[in-house]
Amino acid sequence: MKCIAVGASIVLLTLGQIALAASIEKTTGKPDIQSAGSLAFGPDGVLFVGDALSAAVFAIETGDNAANPDKKAVELAGVDGKIADMLGTTPEDILINDMAVNPLSGHVYLSVSRGRGPDALPVIMKVTDGGEITEVPLEKVAYSKAEMPNPPENAEVGEGRRRRNNRLESITDLAFVDGRLYVAGLSNEEFSSQFRSLEYPFTKAEAGTSVEIFHGSHGQFETRSPIRTFTNYNIDDAPHLLAAYTCTPLVRIPIAMLRPGEKIKGDTVAELGNRNRPLDMIVYSKGGADYVLMANNARGLMKIPMANIGEIAPIVDRIPDVAGLEFETIEEGNGVVQLDQLNNTHAVTLVQTEAGLDLITMPLP
Repeated sequence: MKCIAVGASIVLLTLGQIALAASIEKTTGKPDIQSAGSLAFGPDGVLFVGDALSAAVFAIETGDNAANPDKKAVELAGVDGKIADMLGTTPEDILINDMAVNPLSGHVYLSVSRGRGPDALPVIMKVTDGGEITEVPLEKVAYSKAEMPNPPENAEVGEGRRRRNNRLESITDLAFVDGRLYVAGLSNEEFSSQFRSLEYPFTKAEAGTSVEIFHGSHGQFETRSPIRTFTNYNIDDAPHLLAAYTCTPLVRIPIAMLRPGEKIKGDTVAELGNRNRPLDMIVYSKGGADYVLMANNARGLMKIPMANIGEIAPIVDRIPDVAGLEFETIEEGNGVVQLDQLNNTHAVTLVQTEAGLDLITMPLP
């Protein structure tokens, strides 16, 4: 969980809706994945893989669809080194881009780049609760593919530290909710930050709704920076998306308001501190209360109570540091770069240590 630096404050997103005709057919063969990034699971062990380089999402039937009610902890030290050994390279020559837990089996899936830069090879790895690592076949598999319309040009723009290739941010995060796959990322349009909704099995995505959000630490609106990570949550029995951006606004977006051709404003309900990049987030319940657990690159692992999220007033003024929903920093979560829920009581985390990357199962705080 999946899913980019936010340079300002209010973000304009586009929700791509679905044309109910022209369903994309499943095929069997070798999916033409150019890059393996954001991951999410759908029904029956289907793994969604975001391919930012080709601006497409692949739905791959893993066959890992046996329900396991007794999911066990996944513990594996030095997972990056072990994967590198399997791929015949070094840990410095691979990147683990995302992690997702199969909600049926409890197995952990990792999207990996072998090599650096545009020529890196995409690989998907599976880790069992016994610590066994296997490569997920990407040949002779059943899959379908949905292409994102109007992706950014595959070229570097800007200068110095601001030099970037926006195509690599065409897909930044994925979430499967109630039969639809939500996709965050950039397009080549004026309001480039987009949010698309794809019905599964896939049908053709079309243009939809723009969502504007306010970034309090910058005191301004933002229309071009995509979501870093997002999840879904019901507020007053209505489905919402909770989206996090760099530096670090947390925004609630009612799904029902995301209608084609309209522009709406998402509500910024928290400013969680600037100079920080959110990495991953989940929603969970404990002791009769709901929480968001968010990993960040500079501010650690945050536990955010959801009790008042429906009543809190949106932030509409410049904020020097933090405001809105309160949060607790979980010291035991230092170094967490990815997380996903394993069961009702535990989460699997990918943790950066001095020696490398470890898979660690931790109790939900």
